[in-house]
Amino acid sequence: MRWVVTGAGGLLAPDVVRAVRRADPTAEVVPLRRADLDVLDAPRAREVLAGADVVVNCAAWTAVDLAESDEAAAHAVNADGAGTLARATAAAGARLVHLSTDYVFDGGFDGALDGGPEARRPYRVEDPTGPVSAYGRSKLAGEEAVRAEGGDALVVRTAWLYGAAGGCFPRTVLRLARERGALSVVDDQWGAPTWTADVARVVVDLVAARAPAGTYHATAAGRTTWCAFARDVLASAGLADVPVRAVTSAEFPTAARRPEFSVLDTDGLRRVGVEPPADWRARWALAAPEVLEAAGAPAAGALR
Repeated sequence: MRWVVTGAGGLLAPDVVRAVRRADPTAEVVPLRRADLDVLDAPRAREVLAGADVVVNCAAWTAVDLAESDEAAAHAVNADGAGTLARATAAAGARLVHLSTDYVFDGGFDGALDGGPEARRPYRVEDPTGPVSAYGRSKLAGEEAVRAEGGDALVVRTAWLYGAAGGCFPRTVLRLARERGALSVVDDQWGAPTWTADVARVVVDLVAARAPAGTYHATAAGRTTWCAFARDVLASAGLADVPVRAVTSAEFPTAARRPEFSVLDTDGLRRVGVEPPADWRARWALAAPEVLEAAGAPAAGALR
């Protein structure tokens, strides 16, 4: 098997590379950074992807707020680039795994939370989309571009990612706690913090299971708020005494609107024989030493 993984300089791709090598030590894995492949370069994409069996597209514009002032640039990478890769992958006769996001949903900004965020059912794959940000629109357009090619493609939506390979919420929390000695974190946005290693494992398992082409959700189980997660992160770092004040999204305005509700239903994975990630608290407890070590702060009680 020859796997090609784009976006190798990002948060998720390094874990995909590791997961593939762990599952099949004989596999050839080719991680590509932007310098190796610009996803908008169609001739180069056809050249690089020739001979691939599986292409995992982790390349993306992820600057959510900046996309509001430069939607064209976000669309170019997240939508046009996705289409370019889909065409090149289909030409190679390979299977494409395209990573997408919870931001394709509206997140309940109309206030219709079916009993509140703690009671609301998670978003199912077939639920209507309706992004409320430029980033979300660009990612939805990317999904549509992949599907339009009609190839052997899996669209995998995930959310609230953290990992050891790049910038993520736990790292930001630790940095700000050190700089300020106290934090204010939004407490009215709900989701499931998800370890990149778990998403990578799901990607490999979907391919191994020969899952039918279509859309799947891959996040940890359970739900929490950013504020509650921040407190867990600080406790894991031995900084539980750092004050964390809960604030509303209105008190913490950003250029892009964030979904109020980003919990995704992962039952579709089980239907194709793939086990979804476990509860987010259990997975964070396991991931914390690696993630915090990468951020320069070992988990409380961890050996250095």
